[in-house]
Amino acid sequence: MRTATARTGSSNAVEHEQRVTPLELFFDLVFVFALTQVTAMLAEDTTGGGMVHALLVLVALWWAWSAYAWLTNNVDPNGTPQRIVVFTAMGAMLIAALAVPQAFGDEAMVFALAYLAVRLAHIGLYLVGAADAAHRRSILRYTPTSIIGPGLIVVAAAIGGDAQVVLFAVALVLDLAGPYFSGTSGWVLSPGHFAERYSLIVIIALGESIVAIGVGAEGLALDAGELVAAALGVAASAAMWWLYFDVIAVVAERVLHERTGREQLELARDAYSYLHFLMVAGIVFFALGVKKTLQHVGDELGTVPAICLAGGLGLYLLGHVLFRLRVRGTLNPQRTVAALACIPLAAVATAVPALLALALTAALVCGLVVYEAVRFADTRARIRAQSAA
Repeated sequence: MRTATARTGSSNAVEHEQRVTPLELFFDLVFVFALTQVTAMLAEDTTGGGMVHALLVLVALWWAWSAYAWLTNNVDPNGTPQRIVVFTAMGAMLIAALAVPQAFGDEAMVFALAYLAVRLAHIGLYLVGAADAAHRRSILRYTPTSIIGPGLIVVAAAIGGDAQVVLFAVALVLDLAGPYFSGTSGWVLSPGHFAERYSLIVIIALGESIVAIGVGAEGLALDAGELVAAALGVAASAAMWWLYFDVIAVVAERVLHERTGREQLELARDAYSYLHFLMVAGIVFFALGVKKTLQHVGDELGTVPAICLAGGLGLYLLGHVLFRLRVRGTLNPQRTVAALACIPLAAVATAVPALLALALTAALVCGLVVYEAVRFADTRARIRAQSAA
Protein backbone atom coordinates (compact mmCIF):
# COMPACT_ATOMS: atom_id res chain seq x y z
CA MET A 1 0.00 0.00 0.00
CA ARG A 2 1.23 3.48 -0.83
CA THR A 3 2.47 5.48 2.13
CA ALA A 4 1.97 9.17 2.70
CA THR A 5 4.52 11.76 1.69
CA ALA A 6 5.36 14.39 4.24
CA ARG A 7 6.36 17.86 3.05
CA THR A 8 9.11 19.99 4.50
CA GLY A 9 9.39 23.74 4.68
CA SER A 10 11.49 23.73 1.51
CA SER A 11 8.63 22.21 -0.48
CA ASN A 12 10.63 19.02 -0.85
CA ALA A 13 9.10 15.60 -0.23
CA VAL A 14 10.46 13.27 2.40
CA GLU A 15 10.02 9.76 1.02
CA HIS A 16 8.69 6.94 3.17
CA GLU A 17 9.19 3.91 0.90
CA GLN A 18 6.69 5.24 -1.63
CA ARG A 19 6.58 2.86 -4.60
CA VAL A 20 4.72 2.56 -7.86
CA THR A 21 1.16 1.30 -7.32
CA PRO A 22 -0.84 -1.27 -9.33
CA LEU A 23 -3.17 1.52 -10.48
CA GLU A 24 -0.25 3.39 -12.03
CA LEU A 25 0.90 0.25 -13.83
CA PHE A 26 -2.66 -0.33 -15.02
CA PHE A 27 -2.76 3.23 -16.38
CA ASP A 28 0.51 2.58 -18.24
CA LEU A 29 -1.06 -0.28 -20.20
CA VAL A 30 -2.97 2.27 -22.26
CA PHE A 31 0.28 4.10 -22.95
CA VAL A 32 1.77 0.82 -24.20
CA PHE A 33 -1.03 0.59 -26.75
CA ALA A 34 -0.50 4.23 -27.72
CA LEU A 35 3.18 3.51 -28.45
CA THR A 36 2.26 0.59 -30.70
CA GLN A 37 -0.13 2.89 -32.52
CA VAL A 38 2.63 5.42 -33.16
CA THR A 39 4.75 2.64 -34.67
CA ALA A 40 1.76 1.58 -36.80
CA MET A 41 1.22 5.18 -37.85
CA LEU A 42 4.78 5.50 -39.08
CA ALA A 43 4.69 2.07 -40.73
CA GLU A 44 1.74 3.20 -42.82
CA ASP A 45 3.46 6.40 -43.97
CA THR A 46 7.23 5.99 -44.28
CA THR A 47 7.79 9.47 -45.67
CA GLY A 48 9.37 12.54 -44.14
CA GLY A 49 5.92 13.96 -43.47
CA GLY A 50 4.82 10.73 -41.84
CA MET A 51 7.85 10.82 -39.58
CA VAL A 52 7.05 14.41 -38.54
CA HIS A 53 3.45 13.45 -37.78
CA ALA A 54 4.53 10.46 -35.72
CA LEU A 55 7.04 12.54 -33.79
CA LEU A 56 4.47 15.23 -32.96
CA VAL A 57 1.93 12.67 -31.76
CA LEU A 58 4.60 10.88 -29.72
CA VAL A 59 5.60 14.13 -28.00
CA ALA A 60 1.97 14.82 -27.11
CA LEU A 61 1.43 11.32 -25.71
CA TRP A 62 4.69 11.45 -23.78
CA TRP A 63 3.84 14.79 -22.18
CA ALA A 64 0.43 13.52 -21.10
CA TRP A 65 2.00 10.41 -19.54
CA SER A 66 4.71 12.47 -17.84
CA ALA A 67 2.07 14.80 -16.38
CA TYR A 68 0.37 11.80 -14.76
CA ALA A 69 3.74 10.55 -13.47
CA TRP A 70 4.12 13.82 -11.58
CA LEU A 71 0.49 13.65 -10.48
CA THR A 72 0.71 10.22 -8.86
CA ASN A 73 4.04 11.21 -7.30
CA ASN A 74 2.21 13.99 -5.46
CA VAL A 75 -1.38 12.77 -5.08
CA ASP A 76 -2.56 9.38 -3.88
CA PRO A 77 -4.90 8.17 -6.65
CA ASN A 78 -6.34 5.25 -4.70
CA GLY A 79 -9.40 6.91 -3.20
CA THR A 80 -12.66 5.99 -4.91
CA PRO A 81 -13.27 9.40 -6.60
CA GLN A 82 -9.61 9.56 -7.67
CA ARG A 83 -9.75 6.07 -9.17
CA ILE A 84 -12.83 6.99 -11.17
CA VAL A 85 -11.06 10.04 -12.61
CA VAL A 86 -7.99 7.94 -13.46
CA PHE A 87 -10.15 5.32 -15.19
CA THR A 88 -11.90 8.11 -17.09
CA ALA A 89 -8.52 9.43 -18.20
CA MET A 90 -7.57 5.90 -19.28
CA GLY A 91 -10.68 5.73 -21.42
CA ALA A 92 -9.91 9.06 -23.03
CA MET A 93 -6.30 8.01 -23.61
CA LEU A 94 -7.49 4.79 -25.25
CA ILE A 95 -9.71 6.77 -27.62
CA ALA A 96 -6.80 9.07 -28.42
CA ALA A 97 -4.58 6.04 -29.05
CA LEU A 98 -7.17 4.48 -31.37
CA ALA A 99 -7.16 7.71 -33.38
CA VAL A 100 -3.36 8.00 -33.54
CA PRO A 101 -2.87 6.49 -37.04
CA GLN A 102 -5.24 9.17 -38.44
CA ALA A 103 -4.34 11.97 -36.00
CA PHE A 104 -3.49 14.15 -39.01
CA GLY A 105 -6.25 12.72 -41.16
CA ASP A 106 -9.86 11.69 -40.74
CA GLU A 107 -9.63 11.16 -36.97
CA ALA A 108 -7.80 14.39 -36.14
CA MET A 109 -10.67 15.83 -34.11
CA VAL A 110 -11.25 12.55 -32.25
CA PHE A 111 -7.60 12.49 -31.22
CA ALA A 112 -7.58 16.17 -30.24
CA LEU A 113 -10.73 16.07 -28.10
CA ALA A 114 -9.74 12.82 -26.38
CA TYR A 115 -6.28 14.23 -25.69
CA LEU A 116 -7.80 17.41 -24.24
CA ALA A 117 -10.00 15.28 -21.98
CA VAL A 118 -6.93 13.41 -20.69
CA ARG A 119 -5.24 16.68 -19.78
CA LEU A 120 -8.32 18.21 -18.17
CA ALA A 121 -8.79 15.12 -16.00
CA HIS A 122 -5.17 15.48 -14.91
CA ILE A 123 -5.60 19.08 -13.79
CA GLY A 124 -8.90 18.34 -12.05
CA LEU A 125 -7.49 15.42 -10.09
CA TYR A 126 -4.44 17.47 -9.17
CA LEU A 127 -6.52 20.32 -7.76
CA VAL A 128 -8.74 17.97 -5.76
CA GLY A 129 -5.81 16.06 -4.31
CA ALA A 130 -3.44 18.98 -3.66
CA ALA A 131 -1.76 18.67 -0.28
CA ASP A 132 -2.17 22.31 0.76
CA ALA A 133 -2.69 25.86 -0.49
CA ALA A 134 0.91 26.25 -1.67
CA HIS A 135 0.68 23.09 -3.73
CA ARG A 136 -2.66 24.20 -5.18
CA ARG A 137 -1.18 27.55 -6.19
CA SER A 138 1.68 25.80 -7.98
CA ILE A 139 -0.85 23.74 -9.95
CA LEU A 140 -2.85 26.83 -10.88
CA ARG A 141 0.32 28.45 -12.24
CA TYR A 142 0.88 25.37 -14.40
CA THR A 143 -2.76 25.11 -15.56
CA PRO A 144 -2.86 27.76 -18.35
CA THR A 145 -0.29 26.10 -20.61
CA SER A 146 -1.73 22.66 -19.78
CA ILE A 147 -5.10 23.74 -21.18
CA ILE A 148 -4.10 26.19 -23.91
CA GLY A 149 -1.64 23.74 -25.50
CA PRO A 150 -4.14 20.85 -25.88
CA GLY A 151 -6.81 23.41 -26.81
CA LEU A 152 -4.66 24.57 -29.73
CA ILE A 153 -4.41 20.94 -30.89
CA VAL A 154 -8.23 20.95 -31.13
CA VAL A 155 -8.05 24.16 -33.18
CA ALA A 156 -5.35 22.59 -35.36
CA ALA A 157 -7.58 19.58 -36.01
CA ALA A 158 -10.41 21.88 -37.08
CA ILE A 159 -8.15 23.76 -39.51
CA GLY A 160 -6.42 20.74 -41.07
CA GLY A 161 -3.82 20.81 -43.82
CA ASP A 162 -0.28 22.11 -43.39
CA ALA A 163 -1.53 24.64 -40.84
CA GLN A 164 -2.52 21.74 -38.58
CA VAL A 165 1.08 20.54 -38.39
CA VAL A 166 2.40 24.03 -37.63
CA LEU A 167 -0.22 24.79 -34.99
CA PHE A 168 0.19 21.32 -33.45
CA ALA A 169 3.92 22.00 -33.08
CA VAL A 170 3.31 25.44 -31.58
CA ALA A 171 0.86 23.89 -29.10
CA LEU A 172 3.46 21.35 -27.99
CA VAL A 173 6.17 23.98 -27.56
CA LEU A 174 3.86 26.03 -25.37
CA ASP A 175 2.78 22.99 -23.38
CA LEU A 176 6.31 21.70 -22.82
CA ALA A 177 7.48 25.15 -21.75
CA GLY A 178 4.81 25.25 -19.02
CA PRO A 179 7.04 23.98 -16.18
CA TYR A 180 9.56 26.75 -16.89
CA PHE A 181 6.84 29.39 -16.86
CA SER A 182 5.26 28.11 -13.65
CA GLY A 183 8.48 27.36 -11.73
CA THR A 184 9.03 24.72 -9.05
CA SER A 185 7.74 26.51 -5.96
CA GLY A 186 5.12 24.48 -4.12
CA TRP A 187 5.83 21.17 -5.89
CA VAL A 188 6.81 18.03 -3.98
CA LEU A 189 8.76 14.96 -5.01
CA SER A 190 9.26 11.39 -3.82
CA PRO A 191 12.61 10.56 -5.52
CA GLY A 192 12.49 6.77 -5.42
CA HIS A 193 8.93 6.59 -6.74
CA PHE A 194 9.65 9.16 -9.43
CA ALA A 195 12.80 7.42 -10.70
CA GLU A 196 11.07 4.04 -10.63
CA ARG A 197 8.16 5.45 -12.64
CA TYR A 198 10.44 6.54 -15.46
CA SER A 199 12.52 3.38 -15.32
CA LEU A 200 9.35 1.36 -15.83
CA ILE A 201 8.34 3.43 -18.83
CA VAL A 202 11.70 2.63 -20.43
CA ILE A 203 10.92 -1.07 -19.91
CA ILE A 204 7.48 -0.51 -21.43
CA ALA A 205 9.00 1.13 -24.50
CA LEU A 206 11.52 -1.68 -24.86
CA GLY A 207 8.66 -4.14 -24.53
CA GLU A 208 6.96 -2.35 -27.41
CA SER A 209 10.06 -2.98 -29.51
CA ILE A 210 9.67 -6.70 -28.81
CA VAL A 211 6.00 -6.49 -29.75
CA ALA A 212 7.02 -4.80 -33.01
CA ILE A 213 9.17 -7.83 -33.83
CA GLY A 214 6.17 -10.11 -33.38
CA VAL A 215 3.88 -7.85 -35.38
CA GLY A 216 6.48 -7.50 -38.13
CA ALA A 217 6.79 -11.28 -38.41
CA GLU A 218 3.04 -11.84 -38.58
CA GLY A 219 2.06 -13.61 -41.78
CA LEU A 220 5.66 -14.12 -42.90
CA ALA A 221 7.32 -17.42 -43.70
CA LEU A 222 9.85 -17.90 -40.91
CA ASP A 223 12.88 -18.58 -43.04
CA ALA A 224 16.46 -18.23 -41.83
CA GLY A 225 16.60 -14.51 -42.63
CA GLU A 226 13.49 -13.66 -40.63
CA LEU A 227 14.62 -15.77 -37.67
CA VAL A 228 18.05 -14.12 -37.65
CA ALA A 229 16.43 -10.67 -37.88
CA ALA A 230 14.17 -11.46 -34.91
CA ALA A 231 17.14 -12.67 -32.87
CA LEU A 232 19.15 -9.56 -33.74
CA GLY A 233 16.23 -7.33 -32.79
CA VAL A 234 15.93 -8.97 -29.38
CA ALA A 235 19.71 -8.78 -28.86
CA ALA A 236 19.73 -5.06 -29.65
CA SER A 237 16.74 -4.42 -27.35
CA ALA A 238 18.47 -6.38 -24.56
CA ALA A 239 21.61 -4.30 -25.02
CA MET A 240 19.56 -1.10 -24.83
CA TRP A 241 18.02 -2.39 -21.60
CA TRP A 242 21.50 -3.16 -20.24
CA LEU A 243 22.82 0.32 -21.03
CA TYR A 244 20.07 1.94 -18.99
CA PHE A 245 19.55 -0.38 -16.04
CA ASP A 246 23.07 -1.64 -15.37
CA VAL A 247 24.41 1.63 -13.95
CA ILE A 248 22.86 4.85 -15.19
CA ALA A 249 19.42 4.32 -13.64
CA VAL A 250 20.99 3.39 -10.30
CA VAL A 251 23.30 6.42 -10.21
CA ALA A 252 20.59 8.85 -11.31
CA GLU A 253 18.16 7.72 -8.61
CA ARG A 254 20.88 8.07 -5.97
CA VAL A 255 21.70 11.60 -7.13
CA LEU A 256 18.02 12.50 -7.11
CA HIS A 257 17.83 11.35 -3.48
CA GLU A 258 20.87 13.46 -2.60
CA ARG A 259 19.47 16.68 -4.05
CA THR A 260 16.93 18.73 -2.13
CA GLY A 261 14.44 21.51 -2.70
CA ARG A 262 14.45 23.43 -5.97
CA GLU A 263 17.61 21.72 -7.18
CA GLN A 264 16.00 18.29 -6.85
CA LEU A 265 12.78 19.36 -8.58
CA GLU A 266 14.62 20.94 -11.51
CA LEU A 267 16.78 17.83 -11.91
CA ALA A 268 13.66 15.65 -11.98
CA ARG A 269 12.04 17.93 -14.55
CA ASP A 270 15.05 18.13 -16.87
CA ALA A 271 16.59 14.67 -16.59
CA TYR A 272 13.37 12.67 -16.47
CA SER A 273 10.43 14.60 -17.92
CA TYR A 274 12.41 16.03 -20.83
CA LEU A 275 15.49 13.90 -21.53
CA HIS A 276 13.82 10.53 -21.06
CA PHE A 277 11.68 11.40 -24.06
CA LEU A 278 14.75 11.06 -26.28
CA MET A 279 15.25 7.52 -25.02
CA VAL A 280 11.62 6.51 -25.47
CA ALA A 281 11.38 8.12 -28.91
CA GLY A 282 14.60 6.40 -29.93
CA ILE A 283 13.21 3.02 -28.88
CA VAL A 284 9.93 3.59 -30.76
CA PHE A 285 11.74 4.57 -33.97
CA PHE A 286 14.18 1.67 -33.63
CA ALA A 287 11.20 -0.68 -33.27
CA LEU A 288 9.83 0.54 -36.59
CA GLY A 289 13.21 -0.09 -38.23
CA VAL A 290 13.26 -3.67 -36.91
CA LYS A 291 9.67 -4.23 -38.04
CA LYS A 292 10.49 -3.10 -41.58
CA THR A 293 13.65 -5.23 -41.60
CA LEU A 294 11.65 -8.36 -40.77
CA GLN A 295 9.35 -7.65 -43.68
CA HIS A 296 12.18 -7.00 -46.18
CA VAL A 297 15.26 -8.86 -44.94
CA GLY A 298 16.86 -9.14 -48.37
CA ASP A 299 16.04 -5.65 -49.65
CA GLU A 300 17.49 -2.25 -48.88
CA LEU A 301 15.58 -0.17 -46.37
CA GLY A 302 13.89 3.03 -47.46
CA THR A 303 15.23 6.33 -46.17
CA VAL A 304 12.80 6.72 -43.28
CA PRO A 305 13.04 3.09 -42.04
CA ALA A 306 16.85 3.34 -42.23
CA ILE A 307 16.80 6.56 -40.23
CA CYS A 308 14.48 4.91 -37.72
CA LEU A 309 16.70 1.85 -37.35
CA ALA A 310 20.10 3.50 -36.92
CA GLY A 311 18.88 6.98 -36.01
CA GLY A 312 16.52 5.57 -33.39
CA LEU A 313 19.46 3.92 -31.67
CA GLY A 314 21.45 7.14 -32.02
CA LEU A 315 18.63 9.15 -30.45
CA TYR A 316 18.42 6.66 -27.59
CA LEU A 317 22.16 6.95 -26.96
CA LEU A 318 22.01 10.74 -27.22
CA GLY A 319 19.38 10.66 -24.48
CA HIS A 320 21.82 8.69 -22.32
CA VAL A 321 24.62 11.16 -22.97
CA LEU A 322 22.51 14.20 -22.10
CA PHE A 323 20.94 12.41 -19.13
CA ARG A 324 24.36 11.75 -17.58
CA LEU A 325 25.47 15.29 -18.41
CA ARG A 326 22.47 16.71 -16.54
CA VAL A 327 22.67 14.30 -13.62
CA ARG A 328 26.45 14.11 -13.09
CA GLY A 329 27.78 17.01 -15.11
CA THR A 330 30.13 14.69 -17.05
CA LEU A 331 30.23 13.44 -20.63
CA ASN A 332 30.17 9.76 -21.54
CA PRO A 333 32.71 9.56 -24.41
CA GLN A 334 32.01 6.02 -25.62
CA ARG A 335 28.27 6.54 -25.83
CA THR A 336 28.81 9.87 -27.56
CA VAL A 337 31.00 8.16 -30.17
CA ALA A 338 28.44 5.37 -30.61
CA ALA A 339 25.61 7.91 -31.04
CA LEU A 340 27.60 9.77 -33.70
CA ALA A 341 28.41 6.48 -35.45
CA CYS A 342 24.70 6.00 -36.03
CA ILE A 343 24.68 8.88 -38.51
CA PRO A 344 26.79 7.17 -41.21
CA LEU A 345 25.18 3.86 -40.25
CA ALA A 346 21.79 5.27 -41.28
CA ALA A 347 23.23 6.08 -44.71
CA VAL A 348 24.74 2.60 -45.01
CA ALA A 349 21.38 1.06 -44.08
CA THR A 350 19.85 2.41 -47.31
CA ALA A 351 22.52 0.75 -49.47
CA VAL A 352 22.83 -2.77 -48.02
CA PRO A 353 20.27 -5.54 -47.35
CA ALA A 354 18.04 -4.74 -44.38
CA LEU A 355 19.27 -7.80 -42.49
CA LEU A 356 22.87 -6.59 -42.74
CA ALA A 357 21.84 -3.12 -41.63
CA LEU A 358 20.16 -4.59 -38.55
CA ALA A 359 23.21 -6.77 -37.88
CA LEU A 360 25.49 -3.72 -37.97
CA THR A 361 23.17 -1.77 -35.68
CA ALA A 362 22.93 -4.66 -33.21
CA ALA A 363 26.72 -5.12 -33.32
CA LEU A 364 27.21 -1.44 -32.47
CA VAL A 365 24.98 -1.44 -29.39
CA CYS A 366 26.04 -4.91 -28.21
CA GLY A 367 29.69 -4.00 -28.71
CA LEU A 368 29.16 -0.89 -26.59
CA VAL A 369 27.75 -3.04 -23.78
CA VAL A 370 30.70 -5.43 -23.95
CA TYR A 371 33.21 -2.58 -23.95
CA GLU A 372 31.69 -0.91 -20.91
CA ALA A 373 31.28 -4.20 -19.06
CA VAL A 374 34.98 -4.99 -19.47
CA ARG A 375 36.43 -1.47 -19.28
CA PHE A 376 34.47 -0.36 -16.22
CA ALA A 377 33.93 -3.65 -14.40
CA ASP A 378 35.31 -2.37 -11.09
CA THR A 379 33.32 0.86 -11.22
CA ARG A 380 30.12 -1.01 -12.04
CA ALA A 381 30.67 -3.44 -9.16
CA ARG A 382 31.29 -0.59 -6.71
CA ILE A 383 28.18 1.35 -7.79
CA ARG A 384 25.94 -1.69 -7.55
CA ALA A 385 27.37 -2.61 -4.15
CA GLN A 386 26.67 0.89 -2.86
CA SER A 387 23.14 0.66 -4.21
CA ALA A 388 22.54 -2.68 -2.52
CA ALA A 389 23.81 -1.29 0.76
